[in-house]
Amino acid sequence: MAGTLVDIFRVKELKDRILFTLFWLAIYRLGAFLPIPGINASALQSYFANQSSTGTGITDYLDFFAGGAFKNFSLFMMGVMPYISAQIIMQLLIVIFPKLKSVAEEEGGRRKISRWTRLGTIVIAIIQSFSVTVWADRIPNAIVMSNRTLYTFVAIITVTTGTMFLVWIGEQITKRGIGNGISLLIFAGIVARLPNATFELIKKIQVGEINAIYAIVVLIMFVAVVALVVLEQQGQRKIPVNYAKRIVGRRMYGAQNTYIPFKINPSGVIPVIFASSLLTFPLQIAQSFGVQAKWLRDFSYWLRPSGFWYNFFYVVFIIFFAYFYTQVTLNPQEISKNIRENGGSIPGIRSDKMEEYLTRVLNRIILPGSLYLGLIALIPTLVQRLFNFPSQMAYLLGGTSLLILVGVDLDTMAQVEALLKMHHHDGLVRKGHIRSRNL
Repeated sequence: MAGTLVDIFRVKELKDRILFTLFWLAIYRLGAFLPIPGINASALQSYFANQSSTGTGITDYLDFFAGGAFKNFSLFMMGVMPYISAQIIMQLLIVIFPKLKSVAEEEGGRRKISRWTRLGTIVIAIIQSFSVTVWADRIPNAIVMSNRTLYTFVAIITVTTGTMFLVWIGEQITKRGIGNGISLLIFAGIVARLPNATFELIKKIQVGEINAIYAIVVLIMFVAVVALVVLEQQGQRKIPVNYAKRIVGRRMYGAQNTYIPFKINPSGVIPVIFASSLLTFPLQIAQSFGVQAKWLRDFSYWLRPSGFWYNFFYVVFIIFFAYFYTQVTLNPQEISKNIRENGGSIPGIRSDKMEEYLTRVLNRIILPGSLYLGLIALIPTLVQRLFNFPSQMAYLLGGTSLLILVGVDLDTMAQVEALLKMHHHDGLVRKGHIRSRNL
């Protein structure tokens, strides 16, 4: 391992990319502690310190994935979640509307889609930042500006600008850093909560609120779940494909045997993120405006993150979007068409039954993968309920955070290993190779 680290910093290109990435991640963490204009930071700290240690519902959830920036009411309090939501919505719209799909496939289409995604990010960030300003008005002495209209305008502009700046940082890390910039920002926000969550857990064990044996059992379970997540993310179902001999120009190309790699969880973390976004957005609006309407207060309590119905719909949406997104990205009809057009065939399967066979295989591997995602998503609630764990540590032990931590780590290691081997150095592992994944 020491030799591998030395090799990493011997390669100038890799060293520059790592230092460039670390620089912008440091800027991101610095911005997480800079409050927006008109906010009394000490009043916020007192307010959240008086809240229950088991968490305040959606507030702790948003704060966890923003790396503590949400409770600080900082420049980056919304993180990159508006951008991720806009990206997912745009990808779904491309599938639903054929005209939009044709725009994406034409020359320069990707640039247009990227521009529209940014515009959608601005709209989502404005809506979410406005709801946050309304909610902040309920915190005693949190707003120091006497002109509430001016404060609302400044807060919306500041938070939206902070989100778009993070999107730009993510793009720079993707181009000039290690890569996968947006995911690394989320990764950094989650990892930044680890020391505080560990300290809070140790403190609760010392005062006797949590049994030390329970803590050890949960940590062992956490290690086992991480190992299973790695195994599940790397698992594949290989569909063999044989190609006949063909003549191109004056050359004859021989028969080629290859395979189609279907992952156990082809959609990755997308179903979890989209399901959480779909539930978080209305819940945030309901909590922000619940003071003016009783039915909104009742709705926010009914759909609280620690309640039964939130977790029930969470799992249902995860399974639904796992099937939906996989059918969008891995269309059996298009795969079958490409195989036939290139003179390929699947052994034992007739050409006209190829689409039906691929659909059946996908449906069989998606179900256990989506159920596994749902189980991981329920871990934070189960750990909090059964072992009285702090919310921050519970979020680290499962749900979206665990999938992002494992997925981004595997992808970053794969990219570092590829750069090392490109410069004729050994990789990060002695045997085999690391398969990257897309978030």
